[in-house]
Amino acid sequence: MPWLAALVCCSLFDIALHDALGQTLGQATYDTYSAEYLSRDLGQFLQPAAGSNVQFDGRFPSEFLDADPPITLPAWHLVGGLDPLDESELSGNEPDDGYPVLLADWIRTDGLTCLKIKLRGNDAEWDYDRLVKVGTIAIENGVLWLTADFNCTVTDPVYVNEILDRLVAEHPRLYGMILYVEQPFPYELETNRIDVHSVSARKPLFLDESAHDWQLIRLGRELGWTGGALKTCKTQTGAILSACWAKAHGMTLMVQDLTNPMLAQIPHMHLAARTGTIMGVETNSMQFYPAASAAEAEVHPGIYRRRDGQVDLTTLSGTGFGYRLDEIDRTLPDPVAAFGVSE
Repeated sequence: MPWLAALVCCSLFDIALHDALGQTLGQATYDTYSAEYLSRDLGQFLQPAAGSNVQFDGRFPSEFLDADPPITLPAWHLVGGLDPLDESELSGNEPDDGYPVLLADWIRTDGLTCLKIKLRGNDAEWDYDRLVKVGTIAIENGVLWLTADFNCTVTDPVYVNEILDRLVAEHPRLYGMILYVEQPFPYELETNRIDVHSVSARKPLFLDESAHDWQLIRLGRELGWTGGALKTCKTQTGAILSACWAKAHGMTLMVQDLTNPMLAQIPHMHLAARTGTIMGVETNSMQFYPAASAAEAEVHPGIYRRRDGQVDLTTLSGTGFGYRLDEIDRTLPDPVAAFGVSE
């Protein structure tokens, strides 16, 4: 099984254990990541980069997490490579479900200020034109920040550098709006040890698919990457350890999702609020299947709908992750199996 697939399968059990610890102790999960509740420090799990002054002995995750997290976060919207940007790109087969289709309509409806642009990574002219077209719509509609996701298909830093250099010369405002560049290069970092310092000299460069654990973030730092994208779907434990390692070494973080619906959205939001990202949180389940989270949205409306470009975490309270399960009216199917129960 591919390692990423294994992490995704494991993540729901791992997240449940973190929630259970908080529930058992009568504490919010993030308040349990301290010496008061943990029997082993970070030095038992992490090793600092060679030649650094970083030490993990005697230190705990709480030192690297925000004890007073924000209750609202800027929300990033995903602009897919096949998404129609304006009426000229409509095919006539778009869904008529009451939700926006065109980018400008999404921006106005949700008050978006942050757009993530999916690129091809193997067609420089298409990528450049896409950045310019999305960026132009963004400026016209008051968007503040962009990020470029080359989707792990680039094999030479020159490809990214030439696009960025052309942007700064021809569209300097758009260049300035690009907050960071995401994972242009193959995600198999150990077998594709590409020196990327020339890219990160132009813009912050974030690992995404490669950032499975803190060891890979350490390798990325050696190669010139300056930040990493965390995902709870790769386990809460891994995300916390990676966040601690990265922050101890001066790296910047982002929290991204794999279209988290229903309860999966809640730990995702907590992670973004607690780790202190470069800007808000990526959240796109409300783009792709908003109705899936209707029951949870009755209790936590602010995290399943983007308003004024923000998500609102005010309702997340109580022990564990603050799910408030007893208030969520969701009917689940019968389990296919149960531990310790015989036929």
